[in-house]
Amino acid sequence: MKFLMLVITLIPNFLITSAQDIDILYGVKIELRDGVQLNATIYKPHEQKEALPVICTMTPYINDTYHERGTYFAANGYVFASIDVRGRGSSDGTFEPFTQEANDGYDIVEWLAKQPYCNSKVAMWGGSYAGYNQWATTKKLPPHLKTIVPAASVRPGLDFPISNGIGCSYAIQWFTSVSGKIGNDNLFQDYYFWKSKYTERYEKDIAFNKFDSLVGNPDKNFKKFTAHSFMDNYFKNMSPNEKEYNQMNIPVLTITGCYDSDQPGALSYYREFMTNAPLSAKNNSYLIIGPWDHGGTRTPRKELGGLTFGDAALLNMNDLHKQWYDHILKDSVKPMFLQNKVAYYVTNTDKWKYAASLKEIGKTTDTFYLNSANSTQNDIMHSAFLQPDAPENKTIPATYVYNPLDKRLGAIELNWSVLTNQTMAYDIKNDGVIYHSAQFENETEVSGFFELKAYIQTDVKDVDIVANVYEIKLDGSSVFLTSNAIRARYRESLETEKLLLPGEINLFDFKDFSFISRVIEKGSRLRLLITSPNSIQIQKNYCSGGIVADESAKDAHIAHVKIYNDSNHPSILIMPFVNN
Repeated sequence: MKFLMLVITLIPNFLITSAQDIDILYGVKIELRDGVQLNATIYKPHEQKEALPVICTMTPYINDTYHERGTYFAANGYVFASIDVRGRGSSDGTFEPFTQEANDGYDIVEWLAKQPYCNSKVAMWGGSYAGYNQWATTKKLPPHLKTIVPAASVRPGLDFPISNGIGCSYAIQWFTSVSGKIGNDNLFQDYYFWKSKYTERYEKDIAFNKFDSLVGNPDKNFKKFTAHSFMDNYFKNMSPNEKEYNQMNIPVLTITGCYDSDQPGALSYYREFMTNAPLSAKNNSYLIIGPWDHGGTRTPRKELGGLTFGDAALLNMNDLHKQWYDHILKDSVKPMFLQNKVAYYVTNTDKWKYAASLKEIGKTTDTFYLNSANSTQNDIMHSAFLQPDAPENKTIPATYVYNPLDKRLGAIELNWSVLTNQTMAYDIKNDGVIYHSAQFENETEVSGFFELKAYIQTDVKDVDIVANVYEIKLDGSSVFLTSNAIRARYRESLETEKLLLPGEINLFDFKDFSFISRVIEKGSRLRLLITSPNSIQIQKNYCSGGIVADESAKDAHIAHVKIYNDSNHPSILIMPFVNN
C-alpha cells in the first residue's frame, strides 16, 4: 500500500485530472500516397461512443512530446493524433525539412477523416515547425480540414535558417536535433556544448558551411539549406503562394509573441492570408500577439529575459484552443477572449487590447531625426540625438568601424532572451553609433512596428547592419523593444542580391522591425543603437561581396560605415504609438 501511495503522489497533476478517462492507440500506421507509412499515437475519450472531430499535429520531435496535449484534448471531447513526420521517430522514409509536409499533411488529414472515430472534421494544432506544417498542409486544400491554429510558425528563408539573409548559428543545433530517427533532446539542450562550438567557429573563423563538420555531424540538410542564402524559389516553394491563399476558405487563429524569434514568419503568413484568402475565411480569422518568446506561444510564462508580466499574460492555451475548436468544429460560441480581430498584450500594463486589424495598431506615428552633431556618437553618456526637427545642411555623418576579425564583442549575446542587458551599449566604443531622444513628457503607448530610414555609405561591397531600439527609464535601466537587421546586398529585396558600390550613399529602409507593445514611462527616453553584428550567434559577414557561407578570415575586409543625417539625407526613426 505504501508503494502504491508513493506512485500516485509522483503522477503529474494533469494526468490525475485528465488522463484517467482516455484511451490510446499506439503505433498506428498512416499510409501515404507513395506507400510510406507514418507513425501516430491516437488519443481518444475512454470508450468513445460517437464519432468526434480529430485534432492532429505533425512533429519532427517524436510524437510522445505531445502526450500532455493529447490527453487534454481526449479528456475534453476530441480525438487527438500526434504523428511523427516522414523519416523521424517510428515513421518510414527520409526526413527532408520543409519539403514534404504539404503532400504528407494532405494525406494525413484525409486518412484521419475516414477513420470510424472521426466525424469527418479535422483540425490542426502546433507551433514552430508544427505551425509551418499547418500552412503547408492548408495550401493543398484537404477537403476535410476545417481550421488551423498555427503558433510561432517558422517561415523557411525568412526567419530560419536565415533571418533577413543572415544565417544563424542555431541552425546547425536544430539540424542536429532532428538528425536520424530518434529524439536528440539531451544533445539539443546541452547549452555548454553548443556555446563552445559556436565560439570555436567564431574564434577560428571557420566557414559557416563547415559548421556541421565542426560539431561532428556532417549533415546534407544543413548543407542544402546553407547553399541558399536568400528567398529564392527553393524557399518560396515551401510556403503558400497568392493563388493558394486565394482558395484557403477556412478560419485561422494565428498566435505569436513580441519576443518570438519566428514572429516574422507567423505575421507574414497572417498578412498574406488576410490579403488573399476568401472574404468568408478572413472574416472568421483572428490574431493573438502576447508578451511571449518562441516557446511561450504554447506555454506562457510570467518572466522573460529580466522582465516580469502580470497574470493576464498567462493565457490558458489548452482552454483557448479548445474553445476555438468548439466554435469551429462543434458550432459553439466564439471564445470570449477574441473580442476583435487582433488581440495584443501591452507588456508593462498587464492588459490585453484589441484592434480591427494589424494595420490599425500604431497607425499614428512620430518621427525622430538622427543627428550626430556636437556628440561623440559612440559614447553612451555623450551620444548622438533623436530629435523632432531635421538637422542643418552640413551636419557631419556619424561613423563607426566593423572589422570582421575583431573578436572584442564576440562574447556579447544579442538575442531575444536578454531584454534588460546594456552591456553592448556600454562597450560599443567605435563599433557602432548610439542615439538618444529627449525625455518623454507623458506616458506613451508604443504599439506596432518601428521603421528606420537611414542613408548609409561604406567602403565595402557588403556588410550586415542591425538597429536595436530600447526604452531607457528614468533610473537608467533599459528595456529592449525591437530590432531589425539588413544584409546590405538584400537591402532592396530578400529575393534579389545587389552588392554595394563602395563610396555610394544608399537608403537602407529597416521596415521589418518586430511588433512591440509597451507604455513608455514619463521621463524615459528612446535609445537607438546601430552597429554591425559580430557575434557567435550568427554567420559572420566578411564584407568581400562573395558567398558569405564560404568565407573565412582570408576574405575579410574592414568596413567603415557612415550614417548621414543632413538635409539632403535625412535619416529618420519612425515610432508607432496609440492614442488612448
